[in-house]
Amino acid sequence: MSSTTAPAELSRDDCRFCRPYPSPAAIQGEYCVARWDRHPANPGHMLVIPDRHFADYFDATEAERHDIWEVVQQARDLIVKEHNPDGFNVGINVGHYAGQSIMHLHVHIIPRYKGDVENPKGGVRGVIPQRQKYTLIP
Repeated sequence: MSSTTAPAELSRDDCRFCRPYPSPAAIQGEYCVARWDRHPANPGHMLVIPDRHFADYFDATEAERHDIWEVVQQARDLIVKEHNPDGFNVGINVGHYAGQSIMHLHVHIIPRYKGDVENPKGGVRGVIPQRQKYTLIP
């Protein structure tokens, strides 16, 4: 087990991404699928999920990483077509202490919309709220 995963990693049999998903894949890659998130952070939120059960992005094979990013691009294109967002956050939580709650690798593609938060400055830095807002030093 990787040092970044939670102490009690779920088996493939207990994994919500390995069990039959309630809806079909929106995009099918060679090694992964893109699905609409069942608990979207914003309208159009998608997940790219590898077929193979493993938790840590850094354990993906080169072929899996290549396919993941190809499917991320296709998911972005689909989200643009169907939701016309103003921006995106793309992220991966690696390990329990980084907020990973499902120990099966998945990439979030979260569309962002003007006005969805008061001040979006800092974007993904918001995972540590007190460090999200910063001043650029010239």
